[in-house]
Amino acid sequence: MKKRQLGTSGLEVSTLGFGCMGLSFGYGPATEKGAAIKLLHAAVERGVTFFDTAEAYGPFDNEKLLGEAFAPYRDKVVIATKFGFKDGKPSLGTDSRPERIREVTEAALKRLRTDRIDLLYQHRVDGNIPMEDVAGTVKDLIAEGKVKYFGLSEASVDAIRKAHAVQPVAALQSEYSLWWREPEEEIIPVLEELGIGFVPFSPLGKGFLTGAINENTSFDKTDFRNTVPRFSEENRKANQGLVEKLGHIAADKGATAAQIALAWLLAQKPYIVPIPGTTKLHRLEENLGGADITLSAADLDTIKASLDEIEVFGHRYSADAQKMINR
Repeated sequence: MKKRQLGTSGLEVSTLGFGCMGLSFGYGPATEKGAAIKLLHAAVERGVTFFDTAEAYGPFDNEKLLGEAFAPYRDKVVIATKFGFKDGKPSLGTDSRPERIREVTEAALKRLRTDRIDLLYQHRVDGNIPMEDVAGTVKDLIAEGKVKYFGLSEASVDAIRKAHAVQPVAALQSEYSLWWREPEEEIIPVLEELGIGFVPFSPLGKGFLTGAINENTSFDKTDFRNTVPRFSEENRKANQGLVEKLGHIAADKGATAAQIALAWLLAQKPYIVPIPGTTKLHRLEENLGGADITLSAADLDTIKASLDEIEVFGHRYSADAQKMINR
């Protein structure tokens, strides 16, 4: 597995990371702990060094899982986690008070069984707390050696600039994929300007771009995709055209749709590091194969032309979740 630099921060990670949320939270019942640890170890053995978690995933369960899994590998991996919700629960709203950031950091260090957090993100911008105070608190934690790098998630251009002026932002994490390209308009240009890395989550469209989901798919009652407008039965049917186009392009390259979706992201900028998640070893290996695919300028032009012909239906978040985006 090759490596990439997240912007100009100096933080080097594997070309593809691993989004760990789905092992504990969000996509139905949690994966059995032993199986989850085995999968995380398999990722490390295959060259993945960058793992993403958050206090909100569970809450707390995902950090505990990583703490146990990576105890033998701590110096070989880069662990990113997040603060920003009341009691670690998104449903309760944001909470980035400086004292809360410190509380979360101390608790995360214990759950992760480590003496430092490699990359600490604000999970969502808190409209009640000045960004300067948030960035200043993380700056202090970095000075104390408890945190190494600072990141933001789903933040606006204004929030990114305010934070970066106080403490350099190493990475922005936001959704970006073949069916959510909004970051290209304003976010990517400012990341380029400021030397900030980009970590796209849901690079496979929460599974939709793999081709494994259609209008007949039934999600577990605890799967958050049940609340996502883009995943309504009607919109899943309407969005099949994109998956079909992607499948044709993949077939021509002797690859899978997922691999082309990841290769496309990697081809956009050298500081982009997607973090696909999975609970299955064969999917992990498939995803990692996407890093070995090189798309030519002609390939990228073909994909762009295909995308330009297709309208994507449905919002990517529920109305309540949308209120916490890009503040």
